Amino acid sequence: MATRPRIYTPETLAVSCTIELDTQASIHLIKVLRLTQGDELRLFNGDGNEYLARISVAGKKNAQVTIEQIFSSDAKVNLPLHLGQVVSKGDRMDFTIQKATELGITDITPLWSERCDVRLKGERLEKKMAHWNKVAISACEQSGRNRIPTIHPALNYDEWARSVESDAKLVLHTRDQKNLRNIEVPKSVALLVGPEGGITDLEVEFCIQQGFTGLTLGPRILRTETAALAALSVFQFQWGDF
Repeated sequence: MATRPRIYTPETLAVSCTIELDTQASIHLIKVLRLTQGDELRLFNGDGNEYLARISVAGKKNAQVTIEQIFSSDAKVNLPLHLGQVVSKGDRMDFTIQKATELGITDITPLWSERCDVRLKGERLEKKMAHWNKVAISACEQSGRNRIPTIHPALNYDEWARSVESDAKLVLHTRDQKNLRNIEVPKSVALLVGPEGGITDLEVEFCIQQGFTGLTLGPRILRTETAALAALSVFQFQWGDF
């Protein structure tokens, strides 16, 4: 088979073990991709490895696979990256999580701030958190990542700014900025990105009091999803694995 499908499973994986895939994955393999008994596929569960497996049972709605070998392993993360992203409207948050995952983010915390137009609580928030985790998993399937970034529980921006631990803590805003060239090479980075309306002067000041440094990405004002992804790309180029 020229291209082996790559599937996520939450099951514990080990060479020679046989597992049953969930209904959704089974239907995708058997009915959509038309795989049959004996066909190969790749599995990952977030432990850092990718496993070569073979279909041992191909039912209409259930598939069992047997793990044959560890196919690949993720290298150690060069630069842990933690994105604190104020929740944006529509599918912009999905887009940010998807692309940040492709760019190698290790941690994402959804945030609330004064100008955030999205407010979620209780069951609605739980469903959205589960959805964002699925977005990250899907991005890992597509990009070949074996470790899934951690989507942390949503927090107010000030709670996150007080508690996040990182070698370099940066906040994107339009004043008191420092050029990336003037920042010493960090071992880890935390980045705060505000909502569509930006973060307020008081919020910026609070972050700076918590040890954050203002960061500029040039003379243009970027949309919230563009800003996060542009910054992550630059970090990976300057200090990471690009």
